[in-house]
Parts: sequence; C-alpha cells; structure tokens
Amino acid sequence: MFCYQCEQTAGGIGCTKYGVCGKNEDIQSLQDLLLFGLKGIAAYAYHARELGAKDEEVDGFMHEALFKTVTNVSFDLNQHIDIALKCGQMNYRVMELLDKAHTQRFGNPIPTKVETGTKAGPGILVTGHDLLDLYELLKQTEGTGVNIYTHSEMLPAHGYPELKKFKHLVGNYGGAWQEQKKEFAAFSGAILATTNCVLIPPENTYLNKLFTIGVTGVPGATHLRNRDFSQLIEKAKSLPSLQESPAGVVMTGFHHTAILGLAGKIIELVKAGKIKRFFLIGGCDGAKPGRNYYTDLALKVPKDCVILTLACGKYRFNKLDFGEIEGIPRLIDIGQCNNAYSAIQVALALAKAFNCSVNDLPLSIILSWFEQKAVAILLTLLSLGIKGMRVGPTPPAFLTPNVFKVIQNNFGLKLVTTPDKDLADILKK
Repeated sequence: MFCYQCEQTAGGIGCTKYGVCGKNEDIQSLQDLLLFGLKGIAAYAYHARELGAKDEEVDGFMHEALFKTVTNVSFDLNQHIDIALKCGQMNYRVMELLDKAHTQRFGNPIPTKVETGTKAGPGILVTGHDLLDLYELLKQTEGTGVNIYTHSEMLPAHGYPELKKFKHLVGNYGGAWQEQKKEFAAFSGAILATTNCVLIPPENTYLNKLFTIGVTGVPGATHLRNRDFSQLIEKAKSLPSLQESPAGVVMTGFHHTAILGLAGKIIELVKAGKIKRFFLIGGCDGAKPGRNYYTDLALKVPKDCVILTLACGKYRFNKLDFGEIEGIPRLIDIGQCNNAYSAIQVALALAKAFNCSVNDLPLSIILSWFEQKAVAILLTLLSLGIKGMRVGPTPPAFLTPNVFKVIQNNFGLKLVTTPDKDLADILKK
C-alpha cells in the first residue's frame, strides 16, 4: 500500500501506523471510512447491475470520491466528512435501486415460515446475497430431485414470490457466515458461494464440493461461469444424500411493503400503549467475543416492544420465540443487509403517521458492524440525520478517537456498553 500522506510505502520510515502518516492520521481515517463505504456501494451496485439496473449518478460519485479523497491530500477534515456523508446518500440511492430490481424481478416479499431441518435426498446449500444466482439454480434443478437450501444472508429469498414457487427450495440450513467451517463440513451435499461472505475451508474438509460464481472466488474451489450450474448439480447427485432431520421454523420476508400493510394496526397499538418502543437490532455478525451482547439485549427487550432485525446479525437470536403483540410478531426479520432500505421506509412512514421526525419516534437503533456494507449503511443513516444510534461491539479500528468524537458530537453515536445499562438508558426516555 502507498501512503498519500507521506508519499512513501505504507509502514516505511516515517509512518507510525500501517498506511497512516502520523501527521494526518485523522484525514487517513476518513479516507479509510470512505473507501469502505465505496466498497459497500460497489457490492450493492453489482447485484443491481446484474439485474439490469444502474444509476449513473452513483457511478459518477464513486469516480469523483476516489479522485478527490484518495488522491487529494489538501482537503480538510470537514470536507472529508462531507464526502463521507454524500457516500451515505449515494448508498441510499443504490439500496433503493437494488430493492426495486429485486421486487420487479421476484415480487414483493411476504412474511414466510421457513423450515430449518433437512429433507432426505441430494442437496445444494446456497450462501451469499445474489438472488439471481439462486433463481437460475432453482430453474436448472427443477425436476432433478435435488433440494436447495439457503444459508446466512440468502435466508430472505424464501419471502420472494418468484422464488417461493419452486417447491424444491425446501428450507434454511445453518446460521451466519462465521459458522461456515462447522456447518459446511456437516452438510453432505454440494455448496455454492455467491458473494464475499465465504471462508477458506480447513484442509481436507469440503473444498472438493465448494463452488463459487461471479465475483466470488476461493483457491481450489470450482468456479462456475455464465450461471451454468451443471457441474454443481452433478456433484450434488454424486455426494451422499442428506438425511431427514427435525425441522424448526424461522420467519422472514417482512419487506417494508408487508410491514406497511400492517401500519394501521401497528399505529393503533402504539397509540393504545400496547407497543411502547421499536428496537432495530441488526447488522453484520462476527466471531469475535462480545457479540453475545445482541442476543442478551434482544432477550431483555420488554414484552411490550417490537424488535426489527436484518442482515446476518439476526442469527444471534432469530430462532428464539419472542411471541406476538395482538397478532404483530415481536421479532420482524426485514431481510438482507441491503434491506436496510426497507427499515428506513418503515421509519419514515411511522414518522409521517405520527407527524414527527424519525429521531422523535420510539425507535432505538443498535447496530453490529463488521465489514464494508455495514460501513456504507451507517453512513446512510448518518446522512439522513438519524441520531442516537448505538454501534458495537467495539468501535471500528480505522476510526481515530478524533474522528469518532466528531461523529459522536454531531450525531450522538454511542458505543454499546452492557445490555442492562443500554436498556436502562433507552427506556428512561
């Protein structure tokens, strides 16, 4: 890596950190923040483009941001913050673009019960975010006797009408991405990875039955092209069949169109004091200790509150039974990380219904961060002026104390502490 601040190789003489010149570490921190945000936008834009949707303004901003921020060291801290917030605005546009591309192609998701057991027979497990890959695989496996299972961020696929119609899309297997090494080794069928949430398999495990596609790649795995899944299907048929196993159930498919269909009842319950608060608990998951915070928090949320969730962070608690409030589920899975767009639409609709701002709603946002798409979403929420969010389990390492303080001062961003302390602070308002 080359450090534009000291114009030498990162980590060389004069650099106090990897890639950071000590004289301008706050500027470098904001450059890193922007780069991660741009990578998040690129991921969403890629999926949208595969479905024929693109936004020239977003593309133009990415070129501008890379030129202005990564190569221009004359900008001050406030100028870099402005560009980072514009990155959030562009991510909002591209999430909207992807949402429309998904719903136009596969229909508006509807709340759906998904079995978590396995059926007897050959199987293929699909992980990642690319719904088009899953759709094409479902078409090519129809009538072959091969069952298809979703994993991690592919779970919300079960809510889309055009995907639900395939009877051999039989369930969801496993949890979040960090459990892959254990779960993939235990899955006797073939495995398809469609996006970047894929780990390198341990030696002598499942590499010989792991397939990748598109922009995803794993050394030694078979990479498929042009969405021709014939090799994958034949591999699944040649492997030992899955055994019938008991099925639990998880819910998904609460797109904003589905939630807003219940808006009248939700508003009535809020006005009657039967729903006191909404908690958005979601984001990226990870293996680092401390993420049990999100499970503990969800379990401690009062019974008269509703939990909204999205992305793979939900696997910390989505198998638990939270019950209902007069027919409204207390746990509502909005979908993939890009479905943060749906969560925003719900918040905006509630704010309009109650004639207030989003910041005045009985809504608390508690996010887990890990990678670039989480950064892009955080920038989107900040660009919309949403304040008082909590993020954890630790602050992003690339944010210097000064930069984090600026965000705290302007947006009231807080680090999570303990579930009890945070809940007490939230509920006293």
